[in-house]
Amino acid sequence: MEKRLIDDRKEEVINACEKLYESLDFKDINIKLISSEISVGRTSIYNYFQTKEEIFLALLEREYLKWNEDLSTLLLKNEKLSKEDFIDKITESLIKRKTLLKLISMNMFEMEDNSRVESIINFKLVFKETISLLEQCLCKFFNVKDSEEEEITFTILPFLVGIYPYTSLTDKMKEAIHKSKLEYKFYTDKEMIKMGLEKILGGIIERNI
Repeated sequence: MEKRLIDDRKEEVINACEKLYESLDFKDINIKLISSEISVGRTSIYNYFQTKEEIFLALLEREYLKWNEDLSTLLLKNEKLSKEDFIDKITESLIKRKTLLKLISMNMFEMEDNSRVESIINFKLVFKETISLLEQCLCKFFNVKDSEEEEITFTILPFLVGIYPYTSLTDKMKEAIHKSKLEYKFYTDKEMIKMGLEKILGGIIERNI
């Protein structure tokens, strides 16, 4: 089977998975259900993906590729950026990636634990590029030292894992917060990302300007 046809079939499977994930929980989605959404039969899906987790990991890989495109554009089209403009642009790029934020917070361990090593490697190579692009942004726009690039990047990336759970509360969760009289301010994903990036970037960037 030619590579283009294989890629098209895989893309069709990933698209079906993404569509189902918009309305169903991860645990309720399986390969049989995915196959019912597309022209590729259940048995044929196993020619491309061994488990449903591999399909989700491929979806996450695609989300990171899209974010990498945004980061690359940010680097190429801007010679200078203030801290505020940089935070705004990163925030805008991330709020388009709701699927990415949901997957890394809710299902990251399961996806990797139930995927083949080669699938994980493919994902990690894309993620490696994300790290590189973030570090290039820090170096170009804020003259951040080599020793600090990794520190900032690996503070930003774990921070993103918490965005979805804190900004996508169900009615049941909100009711529980209200009845427990928990002091809780509800933030949008945009508000929380901007607030977090400001805290992470503020002090270190100011030392390098």
